[in-house]
Amino acid sequence: MQQELRELYQQVILDHNKSPRNFRKIENPTVALEGYNPLCGDNITIYLELDDNKIIRDISFQGSGCAISKASASLMTSMLKGKSVDEAKFLFDKFHHLVTAKIDEEVDLDQLGKLAVFSGVREFPARVKCASLAWHTMINALEGKGEKVTTE
Repeated sequence: MQQELRELYQQVILDHNKSPRNFRKIENPTVALEGYNPLCGDNITIYLELDDNKIIRDISFQGSGCAISKASASLMTSMLKGKSVDEAKFLFDKFHHLVTAKIDEEVDLDQLGKLAVFSGVREFPARVKCASLAWHTMINALEGKGEKVTTE
């Protein structure tokens, strides 16, 4: 990855860590689910407000974690607000592939938008769980899996 691009990506991650978007509790969520990454100590709760279980009217998060974890949750909530559940699942699959693909594998970044900033995470296997915690928590909440998500 080019050095300039890598620095830009780092700036986006640091910005979302310092000023996370949608960092709040939704008062009457359709569903809320907690996620935990024991390796890093990341602890997050995802709140979803759904329209007819089809559209994500609102999504937010609270918790504590490393910069990658908070930035991932911030960008995820920004991207998913107003999307359908099917679109959210599609983006989950794309994001999961992005952070778990082999380092030399080409990944299509076009459908990921700002989420492309996490393309370098796959170079650091210990950080994949940090980046994907919010996503796994969100997908489990959408699928009605009510137990706490853990990255173990």
